[in-house]
Formats: sequence, C-alpha cells, structure tokens
Amino acid sequence: MAGAAYALDLGSKLAVVAGLENRAPVELIGSWLELRVMRNAGAAFGIGEALTIVLTLVATTVAVVIVRLARKLYSAPWALALGLLLGGALGNLTDRLFRSPGDFQGAVVDFISVRGFSVMNLADWAIFCGGVLIVAYSFLGWELDGTGREAGRKSAEAV
Repeated sequence: MAGAAYALDLGSKLAVVAGLENRAPVELIGSWLELRVMRNAGAAFGIGEALTIVLTLVATTVAVVIVRLARKLYSAPWALALGLLLGGALGNLTDRLFRSPGDFQGAVVDFISVRGFSVMNLADWAIFCGGVLIVAYSFLGWELDGTGREAGRKSAEAV
C-alpha cells in the first residue's frame, strides 16, 4: 500500500509539473475543483512555511516509526492505514529532499485545488485517509496484531 500511494503521488506530481506548471488552471468541476500547480514550503494550508526543515524531520520520523511498527503488524486494516500514511509521508518527503531549493527545504508540489478550502496533492490525501482509518481503528479497539481490545486483555490475563 505504501508503495502504491508513493508511486501514485510521485507520478502525478511529475505529470502535473511537466504539463501544467506555469499554465492556467484546468477546471474539472467549474471553478470549484481545479488542477492548479502550486509549491508549498509549509504544511497543510501553507502553515509553517518557515519550518520546512522541521516538517522534513517530522516526516522522516513518521516514516521510521511506521517501518518499525510494521514488524508487529498482523492486521490487514492496519497495514492499509499505515501504508497510506507511510506512502504519503514519503511522497511529500521526496519533494522536501529533492525539489528546489533542496537541502531539506524543498517545496511540496500541490495541484488539487478545492475552491475556498486548500490546494493539496495525492500524498496529502493518503495521509488524511490513513489518519482517519487509524482513528477509526483505535476507537473500534483493533490492535496492530489483529486482535481487538477484549481479545488482547483475555490473552494477557491468561499469562
């Protein structure tokens, strides 16, 4: 899942930079949804543009933590959620490392523009969807090892 999310994000960014950068926005649903290439040095909604290096370190930390958690992962739903989160983090991290000006300060390519809301990319969508799934699984009591909270408690009491 992480590989698919990462490849989709990277491919889409390469395509929109090659075909749409420095051009007029392409309307998909009137002016409500457009393809509009923007560079974002900050986080969501352009917040924290002066913190690009910090955001790069946070994305790196998230990726390392998810890779380490993967050893304890025996749940397909959690693999989906963490894969989306990892693929999205790696997609935006790639921009921060390799896009101008480089040196951990690269601007992320955003291109999905929703009028009155934000301009984002597929990595952002993967992070959002992965985050929603993680919250849902936590509320449902699903554990990384594939058990629910009750099953986990019973096995702990048996030991």
